[in-house]
Amino acid sequence: MVVLTRRKTLAGLSVMALSGLGAPSIVRARDVLTIYGPPAAPSAVLAHAIKTGLLADVMPGAVFKAWKSPDEMRAAVASGNMGAVVMPSYGAANLRNRGLDIGLLNILSNGLLYIVSKDETLTTLERLRGKSLALPFRNDMPDLVIGRLVQEAGMEPSAIRLEYAATPPEAVQLLLTGRVDAALLSEPAATGVILKAKSLFMDVHRVIDVQQEWAKFSGKPAIPQAGLALTREMCDRIGPSGVEGLQLALEKALEQVLADPLTATASASEALGFPPEIIAASFPTSHLVASRARAARPDLEHFYEILAQTNPAIIGGRLPDDGFYLL
Repeated sequence: MVVLTRRKTLAGLSVMALSGLGAPSIVRARDVLTIYGPPAAPSAVLAHAIKTGLLADVMPGAVFKAWKSPDEMRAAVASGNMGAVVMPSYGAANLRNRGLDIGLLNILSNGLLYIVSKDETLTTLERLRGKSLALPFRNDMPDLVIGRLVQEAGMEPSAIRLEYAATPPEAVQLLLTGRVDAALLSEPAATGVILKAKSLFMDVHRVIDVQQEWAKFSGKPAIPQAGLALTREMCDRIGPSGVEGLQLALEKALEQVLADPLTATASASEALGFPPEIIAASFPTSHLVASRARAARPDLEHFYEILAQTNPAIIGGRLPDDGFYLL
């Protein structure tokens, strides 16, 4: 056992203070920070980074919590109660353009939306005409994307009967109980309902890859769907080197998650409300990345411009300024 005398302790603190000048800024241990994310696959990367200590140098003692709904998340960010949060990429741009000092650190998924159904013939939007489609989070990412796809398909907005659900599990229940013909879900909910159906002696099929449908008219193979946003207060707390350290930690976490999905997802299971095996099984269809915001900027602006063609207010009326892209 090593016994620290007062003299040794003070000497050690002096060394730490000097060496810290060139190291990432850290938050004091008593200032526990929470990183928030949706009940979706990208949050598994964050949960793993925290559980394995990859963020110990920049956010010692940090914890991860899942937000319940986009409305709850936006209100908490606007009130200063969420300083580090994974959110829809357009949502971060909207908040920025409405005057909130928030920026995007990265993109963590290039698209994880799928339409699933018991009817394996519903493989096109046209075949969904007159059918009912459950989707969570009205006026948010799934709703905005499907609305634009319907428009691009030359269909009237009411061609598909939308049944809005408060949460992904509610949309899953609507599908499994036969109250809707199909459901638009993100991962891991899409994988989860397919596996859940098997346990109930039913078949649910992944009938439409939303990313592929988007690419047909946008010319881009990816939807830069969600990323980690930081408020100015959070950036100031961890400092510029801490912001860089956070990104490096997430890049490392992504490598580990993809290399050993089942082990890594144990970190996220409780927070996301899915068994580890379902989260792990969803990774191949989650298009997980850890792309720095500046590198993703061309894809982000292309995505924002497409959304704004329908309603400029979706992104706050304009493309976000240079300061929006933190790294």
